Amino acid sequence: MFFRILNYPLTRIIVGISVIVAIVAIGQIGIRKLFDLFPLDRDIEKLVEGIIIAVLAIYSYILVCKFYEKRVITEISRKQILKNLAIGMALGSVLQSLTILVIYLNGSYSVLSINPITFIIPPLTIAFTSAIFEEILLRGIIFRIMEERLGSYLALGISAIIFGGMHLLNPNSSVIVGIGLAIQAGLLLGAAYIFARNLWFPIAIHFAWNFTQAAIFGVNVSGNAISKTLISSNIQGAKYITGGEFGPEGSIQATLFCLTATIILIVLSKKRGNLISWHSKKQS
Repeated sequence: MFFRILNYPLTRIIVGISVIVAIVAIGQIGIRKLFDLFPLDRDIEKLVEGIIIAVLAIYSYILVCKFYEKRVITEISRKQILKNLAIGMALGSVLQSLTILVIYLNGSYSVLSINPITFIIPPLTIAFTSAIFEEILLRGIIFRIMEERLGSYLALGISAIIFGGMHLLNPNSSVIVGIGLAIQAGLLLGAAYIFARNLWFPIAIHFAWNFTQAAIFGVNVSGNAISKTLISSNIQGAKYITGGEFGPEGSIQATLFCLTATIILIVLSKKRGNLISWHSKKQS
């Protein structure tokens, strides 16, 4: 009975998230105490801390899969890693650039100044740290385990709702914004995992979207303003086009562009035979 409970999908999700979050939190505490003894430039400290968080998230995920789930780990394989990273970063950058382009063509985006190249370090740190940590938890743990039991479509919908709900806690958020993010990132990143059957592809999309948004175009990310960006910009105009104080992720075009990409990935995944059926899983 005990081992059956350990193998329940919900138990696996709770244990997996708990272990990864705990290891990352301990690592954060340790590195911050080290910086108290040997302080560095604040931006460099954040960069080093971000790298350590990312590494700990990946290796704690490996520990969970290897020693708890006792399975072969294929979703973070180095096979075709460069291809998945390159295509993912290209897709994320294009989607974000198209979103900003609509704002610009509407006359709502203007460049105030071009800043030193070193200003990309803070948004770079936030982008790759959040991309790796969130994708490990949301696609690597939550979506993957749900998909095994419920199939691709149900897991995709539930994980998207969870992702959108998480962002309701962000500054300047709303229910409408949460729904938009559920469609944009929740569905898109889940579909990216289904298509590639690895985590590197959604990680790359997630990273490129956030990095392009903050570091390059200098706009708010999920309601949060970034102190240093390559471009200092100003956005004013209709909220449904600009996203308002939440940032371009709150815009209608961001949702439409990402939804289009999601549909394309799902269609391609179906052709590849990558979709998992709920009925076939229940019968097996």
